Amino acid sequence: MNKKLKVIIIDDEKLARDLIRSFLSNYENMEVVAECENGFEGIKSINEHKPDLIFLDIQMPKLNGFEMLELIDENLNIIFSTAYDQYALKAFEVNAVDYLLKPFSRERFDEAVKRVIERIEKAESTSTNPKELANNFVTKDEILKRIVVKKNQKIEIIPVDQIQYLEAQDDYVKIVTKDGSSLKQNRMKFFEEHLPDSFVRIHRSYLVNLNFVKQIDLIAKDSHAVLLKDGKQLPVSKSGYAKLREMIR
Repeated sequence: MNKKLKVIIIDDEKLARDLIRSFLSNYENMEVVAECENGFEGIKSINEHKPDLIFLDIQMPKLNGFEMLELIDENLNIIFSTAYDQYALKAFEVNAVDYLLKPFSRERFDEAVKRVIERIEKAESTSTNPKELANNFVTKDEILKRIVVKKNQKIEIIPVDQIQYLEAQDDYVKIVTKDGSSLKQNRMKFFEEHLPDSFVRIHRSYLVNLNFVKQIDLIAKDSHAVLLKDGKQLPVSKSGYAKLREMIR
């Protein structure tokens, strides 16, 4: 390979970053263009350098590796590094990335890098869309406690208990709190499956947090709407009304 590959290392542990940089010194065709100790720095560096490959730790403070991926718009070649074997197993199942289970040897490192280089040379992507990839790592029974969004070039972390409702908007979901709204590229079904039981799908386009519901109004024969505590009214479908009746018994 004649092209020099740009590499970014994202890990909150300096020893881990140093080890990866040391192992990469054997590769003349790779250049480390940035080292980042958290996901916020990682996103900024990715946008700035447009790397060919990133080494990404999963468990990091402030913003973990999966939350970071949700905010990236371009496909990436990723090698995960993690101390948790359940994430390594999931990476293997997804078959879209490679992984290094800490502590890893030089031999295992070389194996992962060789696989990525081969795919780059064949013009194959070693990852799917980062947002889809992040969703694949959310286990079926995992309940979200917060949602990370990018708004006006800033990253915001929204605690789930502050969300009043979510509204489907084409390929996006609008997340509404008392402080305003944000758009997140994802499916309503994903949030329906991974938000707490206090969230109910009242309509094909709406998922409401019952903690912010004031009352259910009959607005016409067999037609209902939810009135929120702030005065906002949301439509309720027949199936949504049945779910609400079940929840508030």
